[in-house]
Amino acid sequence: MKYLHTMVRVSDLDASLAFYKLLGLTEIRRMENDKGRFTLVFLAAPGDESAQVELTYNWDPEEYGGGRNFGHLAYAVDDIYDTCARLQAGGVTINRPPRDGHMAFVRSPDGISVELLQAGGRKEPAEPWASMPNTGVW
Repeated sequence: MKYLHTMVRVSDLDASLAFYKLLGLTEIRRMENDKGRFTLVFLAAPGDESAQVELTYNWDPEEYGGGRNFGHLAYAVDDIYDTCARLQAGGVTINRPPRDGHMAFVRSPDGISVELLQAGGRKEPAEPWASMPNTGVW
């Protein structure tokens, strides 16, 4: 058995691609299906194509609720503070700041919860993260 990917349905492909690219993922491949009226975009962290996210965009509008009901995506990052600062500068709300220098949560434009974990162990707590409260749900 081999893990292939996690699929999430998205309502705005451009907004979702901007979010995941800001997160640091790159597009691996794309598939347009005219007959089925959908687009699939596969993303992965650079150098780790074995863990992919498949964005499924259905061309006919649908309402997707409860993005958190499947759990979350999780990524180890080289510097959790730099990653959160980059996301925040790009307009992403840091729902659970990395107060402990180890873990943070953000959400995609479709409400998919994304956990960020500091690779190689915790960093020393640092401002502005150490005293930042949670925002919304994560």
